[in-house]
Amino acid sequence: MASAIYAIDDLSLFIKKALHWASLFENACCLHSQQYSSDPYSKFDVMIAAGQKAVFYGEKGNTFTTLQAFLERHPNQWIPGFFSYDLKDELENLDSQHENELDFPAAFFFVPEHVLIIKGGQVEFITDQANRLLQDILSFPLTDQPFCFRGKLKNKMTKADYIRAFDQLLCHIRRGDIYEVNLCQEFYAENCFLTPLEAFWELSKLSPTPFSLFFKQEDRYIISASPERFLAKRGHTLISQPIKGTAPRGKNQKEDQEQIKKLIENPKEISENVMIVDLVRNDLTRSALPGTVEVKELLGLYSFKYVHQLISTITCQEKENIALTESIKNTFPAGSMTGAPKVSAMSWIDRYEKSQRGIYAGSAGYFAPDGDFDFNVVIRSILYNAQIKRLSFHVGGAVTADAQAEKEYEECLWKARAMVELLTS
Repeated sequence: MASAIYAIDDLSLFIKKALHWASLFENACCLHSQQYSSDPYSKFDVMIAAGQKAVFYGEKGNTFTTLQAFLERHPNQWIPGFFSYDLKDELENLDSQHENELDFPAAFFFVPEHVLIIKGGQVEFITDQANRLLQDILSFPLTDQPFCFRGKLKNKMTKADYIRAFDQLLCHIRRGDIYEVNLCQEFYAENCFLTPLEAFWELSKLSPTPFSLFFKQEDRYIISASPERFLAKRGHTLISQPIKGTAPRGKNQKEDQEQIKKLIENPKEISENVMIVDLVRNDLTRSALPGTVEVKELLGLYSFKYVHQLISTITCQEKENIALTESIKNTFPAGSMTGAPKVSAMSWIDRYEKSQRGIYAGSAGYFAPDGDFDFNVVIRSILYNAQIKRLSFHVGGAVTADAQAEKEYEECLWKARAMVELLTS
């Protein structure tokens, strides 16, 4: 495809118009860094893709193999898409018995007709119709449609259910079945109505994060305020940045600093992060040149609107001649959302959680024309199926030997705060 670069005066307004324009297509994607420009691994500030020349639907069985063939049939393209957490069942001897109530595919990718790459005040149009599309977007009539959600949020787990599951998992930890496990709970609404694009903008205001996402796949929507990178490839380097360790923001500067001090000195939060770093290091060795796995940053403190987080960065040099999807397959799903040992943790998750995770705890992102890729972890995310009028989001946290059920339940509510505020205001 041809490309053309334009300087845009009012970039914020342009992005809003461009995403409204893109959302009219059957499939569309917007990856938005929300002005977290300090990420050294990011290729752009915003990427918007619309329309489709080709699509890939994965169903559990041989998704990564068939996706690799799809990528090879469409080289040198931007290809956005997502992976469901439940692809774990085709990677390991696991079988989730929970129903796919949201009816999302196990994986979906598309080759867009039009791609906009926005970085540093310039927009690159990758399309054969750049000048026409620029004029279409600049003249796009933005309406003042307000955000709307009609429905009643329910939870699949009561607090008593959560504590019961937590205590049972703690027993498994104490007898040595697992060391750490991520326990999640679902909030959902049935027979509901949501304005997805307005939900994305409102959630972005409430909780701006570096891996936020709006994804439209026909009548299905991912509205994500994810702060976490699952896996990126830059040249021959693989980068994973797991999050483990959370504290709420303080009500004032003094209280905020106290929360930071508690977090960075908390043995339980530190051990959570270190265990997942070890898990990710182990996962990366399957794709790495020997001796190249390296922890670039351990227990880095990062602050977001509602929470402080501990984030570590692990890198390696990828083996030569490895398929694009192989390194993703070797590390999927994100260890921060499973526990350790990984397969055992996923097995107990299936037993004690009350719903299928689906896209939650899976991953969304893109393959780039130069052979790179970048995928987030789908957390802090609203999933909506407009056809069946069902909405869902999950939140969770780590169970370790010294974790306390009441505190972990409270942490879940911190993580849910922006989404609950959006859907109940």
